[in-house]
Amino acid sequence: MIKLSAVIITFNEERNIERCLISLKPIADEIVVLDSFSTDKTEEICLKHGVKFFQHVFDGHIQQKNRAITYASNDHVLSLDADEALDEKLQRSIAEVKNNFKLQGYYMNRLTNYCGHWVRHCGWYPDEKLRLWDRRKGEWRGVNPHDKYELFDGDKKAGHLKGDILHYSYYSVADHYKQVEYFTNIASKAYYEKGKKAPIYKLIVNPIAKFVDHYLLHLGFLDGKAGYLISRISAYATWLKYKKLRNLYYQKASK
Repeated sequence: MIKLSAVIITFNEERNIERCLISLKPIADEIVVLDSFSTDKTEEICLKHGVKFFQHVFDGHIQQKNRAITYASNDHVLSLDADEALDEKLQRSIAEVKNNFKLQGYYMNRLTNYCGHWVRHCGWYPDEKLRLWDRRKGEWRGVNPHDKYELFDGDKKAGHLKGDILHYSYYSVADHYKQVEYFTNIASKAYYEKGKKAPIYKLIVNPIAKFVDHYLLHLGFLDGKAGYLISRISAYATWLKYKKLRNLYYQKASK
């Protein structure tokens, strides 16, 4: 049986972290938390549950998640966000694969709770995530804040586990808008650094396409009010990202 390290990055997660830690205890041989100097009770809760607790200044989701892995004692790593937890079926699947870890990594589905509603449409489910892997075989990549773990040999040596990661994303619509503001700041800067442009048509066409994709093509209307809100706010986030990107170019030109 392999030894498994569960790894989490945190910042002011007192509302979520305990649920996450409790779900990991049945299958993790150690739990590692890399915190970005939280000012709430995150550290107190983590220490109460006996995790290995470290702190480092946050310099990006991808950078912080790759850094967190270095604190793990074991090569086999399970990564969760603080607002996620394993359901019982996924706990059993991970326990089974620990006895026969024959692939380089394993995907699992993520089911999101939005303001008390479990979202099964809008393109939000099954939302497959590669979260269990041999750290010698891959690394976190992507464009901040949209990180993803990639195996060096690709998905041909990855499997899929039964069960769901339960994602407690937003407790209120206000939380969603707050996250949109935060993520679009990061995304627009990342696009700017990569030299991506924001022509005016993207501020018109892309938000409309995003709404149609979520609400119609991915059947968001079947999630009722939650599906409409998700689709509308996702469209707004797309508009805001490109608006902020245009502003960065304007700021550069005015200097």
